[in-house]
Parts: sequence; C-alpha cells; structure tokens
Amino acid sequence: MLDFTTLFTLTIVALMSLFLLWRPHGLNESIPPTICALFIFLAGIVPLSDIFKIMGIVSGASITILSTCVMSIVLDSIGFFRLAAFNLINRANGSGILLYWYINLLCLLMTLFFNNDGSILITTPIIINVVTILSLRANQRFPYLLSGALIAIASSAPIAVSNLANLIVLKTVGLDLNLYVAMMFVPSMMGITAISLLLFYYFRQDIPKNIMVLPVAYIDEIHSDASSSIPRFSLEDKAHPRHLHLIVDKAHPGHLPLILDNAIHSPVIDRSMFKVCIAIIVLIRAGLFLGDSVGIPTEWIGIIGALLLMGYRWHRKGVGANDIVKKTPWHFILYAFSSYVVIYALYNSGFTGVLLKHLREPIATNHLSACLISGSLLTVMSNVFNNIPSVLIGTFTFTGMGLDIPTLHIAYLANILGADIGSLITPLGTLAYLLWIFLLRKSGIRVSWADSLKVTIMVIPIGLLISLLSLYFWVEWLFF
Repeated sequence: MLDFTTLFTLTIVALMSLFLLWRPHGLNESIPPTICALFIFLAGIVPLSDIFKIMGIVSGASITILSTCVMSIVLDSIGFFRLAAFNLINRANGSGILLYWYINLLCLLMTLFFNNDGSILITTPIIINVVTILSLRANQRFPYLLSGALIAIASSAPIAVSNLANLIVLKTVGLDLNLYVAMMFVPSMMGITAISLLLFYYFRQDIPKNIMVLPVAYIDEIHSDASSSIPRFSLEDKAHPRHLHLIVDKAHPGHLPLILDNAIHSPVIDRSMFKVCIAIIVLIRAGLFLGDSVGIPTEWIGIIGALLLMGYRWHRKGVGANDIVKKTPWHFILYAFSSYVVIYALYNSGFTGVLLKHLREPIATNHLSACLISGSLLTVMSNVFNNIPSVLIGTFTFTGMGLDIPTLHIAYLANILGADIGSLITPLGTLAYLLWIFLLRKSGIRVSWADSLKVTIMVIPIGLLISLLSLYFWVEWLFF
C-alpha cells in the first residue's frame, strides 16, 4: 500500500506529464516541470540540501547541450542548413528513394554532431523545405517527415553527448564517454538501421519513385533585392504561400547556390568559411571524448567550441551574439533541473524502493534478463511519463539494487535504449518528438497521434528488441 507522500508525488508526476503533452496555448515545456517542482519543494519531499545536489548534477550536462545548440545557431546563420535542403534534392538526382536515404543520413549525422533536440530543430525545417519545393502530396510528405524525426531522435543513443538524459546519469553508474561509446555504438546503430529499413518497407508505396530535378544555372538577367546586392533568381511555387529563391553569385565560382524563403536574406555561401566551421565542430566533438578521458569537464569544452564559432563568425562577417541570445533554448536548463527535482521526489518518497523490491531478483538473474527487463521498463515509463524523468528514476532504481558492475552497466545501457529508442512509440516519449509536432503545426502540416502511432507501434518495438539483443551479445562478447 502506497503512503500519502508517494501518492502525492505520483500525482504530481502524472500532472507534469499531462501538461507536457497538452501544452495549452503553446505553454513552454519548462513551465509544467517548474510548477510541479515548486509543489514538491514546498511539500518538503525534496529539501534544500537535495536541491543544491541536483544543481551540481544537472548543470554540467545542460551547459554541454546548450553549447551545442549555440553551435547549430551559428551554422544556421551562415546558411548551412538551408543549403542542405537544396543539396538533398540535387544529390537525389530525381530519385525519391535516394532522397529518403539522404534524409535519414542527414538526421543521423545532425544528431551525432549536435543533439536530438537540436537536430529536430535543424532537420525538420530542412525536410519541410524539401517537400514544399517538390510540391509533394500529403501521403508522400509523411514518410520523409516521420522517418527523419524518428531517426534524428533515436540517433542520440550511440554517443552520450547527444542527449541530455544520457549525460545527466552517465557518471552515476561509473561510465565515461569513451566506454559508453565502445559498448553502445554498435548495438544502437543496429537498432537504428533496422528502424530505418522497417520504415522504408512500411512507406514503400508512398515514397515517390521519381521527384523533380532542380536546375542550377547562372542567369544573365537578374534583379537585386532592395536590402541586398546579391543577385537572385526567383523560383515561385504557386501552390504554397512561401516563395523560394535560388541565390547565385557569378563573381565567385567558389560560392554555392542557396535556397531561401523571401522573408530571410542570408549571405552568399562561402565554402572556405564552411570548411573552417565544420573543422571547429569536428575538433570540439573529438575534444569532448579526449577531455573526458583526462578529467576535463565536457561543459568547458562545449563552451570553448561555441565561443570559437561565434568569434570566427564575428571575424568574418561582423555578426554579434544577438541571435544567439534570442534563439538559444535557455529554458532547457530549467526543464532539466525541474524534471530532476520531480523525479528525485519519487526517489525520496520510496517509489524506487517499490520497483527495487520487485525487480532486483529478475534483473540480477543474468545479463540477458537485465537487458530485456530494463529496456522494456524504460520503454513503458518513457511513453507514459517522458524519457528524461524516466531514465533518471530507472538509474536510481538500478544503482540501489546492489548489482555487480557488469550487470549495472548493461542494465543502464538497456535503460538508455528504452529511453532513446523505445520512447518513440508515442509523442509524449521525448521532448524532441513534441518539438517535431509543434514545428509541423507551425508550418501548417497536421499530423495526428493516430497517424504516427499506427507506424511507430509496428516499427519501434522491433527496432528496440534488435538493439537490446545486440547490446547483450556485443558486451558479452567484448567486455564481460
């Protein structure tokens, strides 16, 4: 029988999940956890001493994610991601099937280079731009949009720095970034590949075999925009309210064409600037792993990378930090901290003890049981409560079981697979999924829960099972 404190905490967690899903009047996703955390604190379930403890745990991971978002904003400001929309179509060479695989690859790489939320914020507008340029019908757009989102979110599993929840609990179980990647990269990529193939099979009738090929040509007769001396070629799409422009610069052959909407005037694409920016990002991502191995906090390396990109942009283009201040999702820190407080209340109220009592024996039986039970538990919890609170309470539960180190590690990694991949069954599973739906609605594209659920319920459980079994065989073969 649950006591009043546990019931009160469970009620608060349920209300938090409800309002995260509902978000009336476009309510910011950080507000429900913040209000719920305040109730938890006032009820005395999480005292001030625990609040300071939580701040120390959450701050580093949150800063790392925010610095990655800053880097993505800088790249967006120099036209990189809008260029990607044009190049995806151009490289597909008239093949809708090839375009599908290019979009999946783009979403995978964006998450590996940035993080799952940042990837959704970047790739979704690119894909929307692509399907709009091609004037695809609704049933033809959906495969590109949904598969891109699912792959972008699931791709946070291979490396811990691509997901806030992964980073927060990484140290709790005694893993560093390098060991995490060594144990997790191959199993999670097996699951992601399976999901991509299953989605392609599911949508094989809707993915267009042939798509429009966009001509790239330097034109003789041009007209200049009033706010810019950059020559423009108008590609007007009568079927959509947004007019698209292909910018070309005859005077600089090294500059690439760029597709824009008429409300945004981006600079000419500069290959040399792109190369430097990408080199900085690659070095910083490598630095996260090298620094972690010698004890340098990941947040400091992330901050250095963001400052380098901002400084280089200012040097080349004279652009300050105003857009960074406006576009960076600072509320991520508040969201992560408040969610952690609410879930810590479950720990303090004894709820994790209930899970511990019923799950310790089957999880401790063998590594296969630990893998399957942990992954399944977090899949259910994530799709009901959201994955960030769920992965936290799952980790608290496993660390309290007194498991041996190998069993604890495999339970934790299965925990992450359930939170990063298994959570994709319902939109409530991850914040990134909710952001994706919001971006689609903002662009006038309606996707109901039923539309996505009838796909994910067929695909995600299979992909998760492949990941979990791959994890078991991989770590048993190489590590235990």
